[in-house]
Amino acid sequence: MRRLSSSGVVFCLLSAAPAWAADYAVGADVSFLKQAEDRGTVFKDGGMPKPGLQILKDHGYNWIRLRLFHTPAELPNNLAYTIALAKSAKGMGFRFLLDYHYSDTWADPGKQFLPKAWEGKSHSQLVEAVEAYTRDTMTAFREAGAFPDMVQIGNEVSNGMLWPAGKLPANWENFADLVKAGIRGVEAGSGDLRRPRIMMHIDRGGDRTATKEFLDKLHSYGIAYDVIGQSYYPWWHGSLNDLRENLVFMALEYGKPIIVVEAAYNCKPAEYAKKPGPFPETPEGQREFLDEVNRIVQATPNGLGQGLFWWEPAVTGALSRRGFFDDSGNALPVITVFDRYTRH
Repeated sequence: MRRLSSSGVVFCLLSAAPAWAADYAVGADVSFLKQAEDRGTVFKDGGMPKPGLQILKDHGYNWIRLRLFHTPAELPNNLAYTIALAKSAKGMGFRFLLDYHYSDTWADPGKQFLPKAWEGKSHSQLVEAVEAYTRDTMTAFREAGAFPDMVQIGNEVSNGMLWPAGKLPANWENFADLVKAGIRGVEAGSGDLRRPRIMMHIDRGGDRTATKEFLDKLHSYGIAYDVIGQSYYPWWHGSLNDLRENLVFMALEYGKPIIVVEAAYNCKPAEYAKKPGPFPETPEGQREFLDEVNRIVQATPNGLGQGLFWWEPAVTGALSRRGFFDDSGNALPVITVFDRYTRH
């Protein structure tokens, strides 16, 4: 599905109203932004140098997402770095989604490494460690004036987290214990503030069958969460129509808010260099991709499609092909997708 019909567009925009009224999340994971700017990268909008967060704000973005690693050896996303970036964003009026990886490095469906500090712990000790670490880090964000508005308990946990103890499908009971410990830690670290909404994040944006299998099992353990998070990269997660059908299914089956919390597309040939993709891998094709995914999310029944986050618009290096800026730091057309929704 490359484009919706004109009647489909009208339907999308009309059905979006409840979601926007509930503060539709126009979001971006900017976990590498501070590192890029600290190293001298200058981002520009219309040729004018501006801080990256200001450029996003100028184009309607109202949420940021930041990942947190326990004790990273090479990546920048430790507690102090993340607090500093969150504090800057909160000071500008952004809302903040905190993404606990519960690892010293990347956690995703193919790997969920234990933090070195937790190696050798028994299951009960690991549960205690997750709760205490979550409580203490939440407390640190709160005391710094950078308290999150939403929290992910784990990142893309389709295959569990904190392997081998919480690896799925073999260890559902352990996994449920660990998730509940994280939620208790969020509650304990909230102090007198309202507890952030809890998101469960999987990477099955276009896979209805796997989504149902995971969420039905999750619910069987009585895990209390608020928001379903999905990743959607079309080269991994199915067609745009697969995404649409899964969003409709989740809304009708579970009645919870849904956010596509990771999405991206390339502005230059990469994933579709040797096969056709849903859009050209060009700056304009990248813009069309985000525009279309946004239409699909907004069309989710009952206003339950409540946001969309781009993964790393300000990344540098090899993955800059998925970013919002060209090699000279100039903003690409994709930055304008939300202008018509947020300007007046």
